[in-house]
Amino acid sequence: MIKVLAKAFVVAALLGVSAMAVAIDSERAFEDDAMQARYQRLIAAVRCLTCQNQSIKDSNAPLARDLRAVVREQMEAGASDAEIYAFLQARYGDFALYKPPFSARTALLWLSPVVLVALGGLAIVRVVRRRANMDIGVDGA
Repeated sequence: MIKVLAKAFVVAALLGVSAMAVAIDSERAFEDDAMQARYQRLIAAVRCLTCQNQSIKDSNAPLARDLRAVVREQMEAGASDAEIYAFLQARYGDFALYKPPFSARTALLWLSPVVLVALGGLAIVRVVRRRANMDIGVDGA
């Protein structure tokens, strides 16, 4: 029974790995290695609006393919990284970028981790003080 389960696990693992091995963007976009590296960096920083938890580099959704083509076209037209991000942001909103710029609209997004860590720290301090006071009350009684 264990051998059958082990074989089934191996087959499932191999199927999973083979599915991931299929190249999403199999075409080389640029002959120049520096441009290809820039292209890879850009598409890794843009969120797939269909999948939402993947970059357009990792997604095979039709919209992700279209966005990769847009990035490629913008690069071929000579646009800078900032211009490409601005184009995508203007067209699809801040959500299209994994690191949206800090602005009044995105302040909550950027500041919420700091606020949550501060609130967690305050909660820990209160619990520790309360327990310390309880220990003093028990020992002093």
